[in-house]
Amino acid sequence: MAAQNFDMIVIGAGPGGYVAAIRGAQLGLKVAIVERENLGGICLNWGCIPTKALLRSAEVFHLMHRAKDFGLSAEGIGFDLNAVVARSRGVARQLSGGIGHLMKKNKITVFMGVATLPRVGAVSVKTDKGAEELTAKSIVLATGARARELPGLEADGDLVWAYRHALQPKRMPKKLLVIGSGAIGIEFASFFNTLGAETTVVEVMDRVLPVEDAEISAFAKKQFVKQGMKILEKAAVKKLDRKPGQGVTAHIETGGKTGTQDFDTVISAVGIVGNVEDLGLEALGVKIDRTHVVTDEYCRTGVQGLYAIGDVAGAPWLAHKASHEGVMVAELIAGQHPHPIKPNSIAGCTYCHPQVASVGLTEAKAKEAGYEVRVGRFPFIGNGKAIALGEAEGLVKTVFDAKTGELLGAHMVGAEVTELIQGYVIGRTLETTEAELMETVFPHPTLSEMMHESVLDAYGRALHI
Repeated sequence: MAAQNFDMIVIGAGPGGYVAAIRGAQLGLKVAIVERENLGGICLNWGCIPTKALLRSAEVFHLMHRAKDFGLSAEGIGFDLNAVVARSRGVARQLSGGIGHLMKKNKITVFMGVATLPRVGAVSVKTDKGAEELTAKSIVLATGARARELPGLEADGDLVWAYRHALQPKRMPKKLLVIGSGAIGIEFASFFNTLGAETTVVEVMDRVLPVEDAEISAFAKKQFVKQGMKILEKAAVKKLDRKPGQGVTAHIETGGKTGTQDFDTVISAVGIVGNVEDLGLEALGVKIDRTHVVTDEYCRTGVQGLYAIGDVAGAPWLAHKASHEGVMVAELIAGQHPHPIKPNSIAGCTYCHPQVASVGLTEAKAKEAGYEVRVGRFPFIGNGKAIALGEAEGLVKTVFDAKTGELLGAHMVGAEVTELIQGYVIGRTLETTEAELMETVFPHPTLSEMMHESVLDAYGRALHI
């Protein structure tokens, strides 16, 4: 059968791949996309979206228990875990179906199957109907990543869960161990803890949420502990003794000593590895470093016409970074001149309770980079809207270059901070200084006023503390 020819072939239909395909089609390219499992990739089907749906259920459950604080009464509060999960899966299905509609609307040819790269400019797709040969001058790898598995801590779907098992739990854990306190680990810990699981989090680094500013990590930890979580830092799970039908005995090392604790469920969230195997990349001369494809700032792999975007191309492992790279690469392929992405202007959001959001340099990283800094802080307790919402626990922190007034970083913990952070992201993209932020009139009463106050505080001008 003759090969089908396209201007651009995208391998993987996650938030990087499907967005690259849409942007390519908008620019007049003939585009094909290959997906082996679900349109929308991990993000829509098994990651960002379904976890947010679960966490929303936990948040409503938490608020129902606080009804009295708001002058309301709610009795006999309970939950149906199967119904909570069914809602989450329904949300994911709705969005995945929406991607199919977008592919049709933009006249993108979809191949459901497994792709390999037999040579430069060619993609072979193994489908239910057999093999399809596709050719294109430009090929975009958007194959994503999967959960990292540590020897002895591998998920079995019964006693030890990876994120997929945790999204469709076969039971409500009574005593839960979460290994890893990055975004995925802490979100699942937050969800199950709120629903009543006795939750222990083990983190090998010296603090939870280790990529966040140290002050924000410490604030979040205090809240987690207040909610009944047990947090073990500078700790490692050395071994798991699995007893089917009974539970797991975890050997946990802290401070040089190893002790054992029993749990009925373990969630392993120790990072991710790129999907680089079985594609034929090595034979093409693609450089791979620790399971990630090495690229330049324009996502070029160094192999003629081959690009890599999103999780497979390395940190930060964020859907919005993948989408933006997808747009940039499609524009490059179409002969435009897009700007490369600045990783330091990409926000990270964690949807635990309280939420955590940040962009740019932490205070420690800014000092390490040689900046003289000015730091501002503003607590939620000083904000009228936060108090009215019953969400007075939180902090906004801003880091400026003392010499130029450049906003180097912003770090927040508290209610709705994942929605607020974009203000600072826009500020960094526009290369703002403290002067513009101070002169901006923030609406009252809103949580966003704290963003203004934090800037003012960095320059000794805060009004409400």
